[in-house]
Amino acid sequence: MPSINQNLRAWDNDWGHDGSKWSLAWGSDASMWRHTVHARIGRFLPCANLLEIGPGRGRLTEFLLPLCESYLGVDLAYTCVKACRARFPSAKHARFTTTSGTELFAAGSASIDFAVSWESLVHADQSVLSSYLSELARVLRPGASAFLHHSNLGAFIGKDGELEVENPHWRDPGVSAESVAELCKQHGLHVNVQECLQWAVPYYSDCFTLLRRPKDPTEPTPGIRRISHIDMNGEMRVARQVTEGYWFTNR
Repeated sequence: MPSINQNLRAWDNDWGHDGSKWSLAWGSDASMWRHTVHARIGRFLPCANLLEIGPGRGRLTEFLLPLCESYLGVDLAYTCVKACRARFPSAKHARFTTTSGTELFAAGSASIDFAVSWESLVHADQSVLSSYLSELARVLRPGASAFLHHSNLGAFIGKDGELEVENPHWRDPGVSAESVAELCKQHGLHVNVQECLQWAVPYYSDCFTLLRRPKDPTEPTPGIRRISHIDMNGEMRVARQVTEGYWFTNR
């Protein structure tokens, strides 16, 4: 499983690109935002105080910044923090800082109205996710939500403890939708939605979890709405077709 140090070695260097190459399946960063990310989190935006965990080089940040009054981006890799500071110098309401990979010390208690992590925590193991969820239980204001993209490969561990499927995208093999839901419960967070999806593979390798800090600890735990997205590749393909067919035509 990818450790914090392994993640640091992988991402704290010169990528040679700004991350946009990972959006080519959608056609562009903007198309990824419109068709996939905003479609899922748009109801929570705009908001006052927004937290992004693992912004990388700002691939999603570009679209989040105009939708909040105050933005905080925390990343394990200092090169990513520097890249975001250089990319968004006019965003005076934004702060970019490093994290040890387990904490959100830069955010005050009950200060965040919405938190998001996209294509970053897929590489995080169970202990890292537990630490971040504990911190989200602290920094989210009561009633606030978070959207986390994480691994679901833990659902494919056999009785012998070995992964029964391939792992071409370096997902953590010990994390699953079920294990994240259990961690949320342990940290007093409520899970509203879990969407398991096939990320360029024919099995549910990834999961989107929408969670919420209850307004009151006695608030009843809701049932989890579970979605199985069998054709994420199709969603990406349609987004690219629309982008290439309409957004790049002459005006």
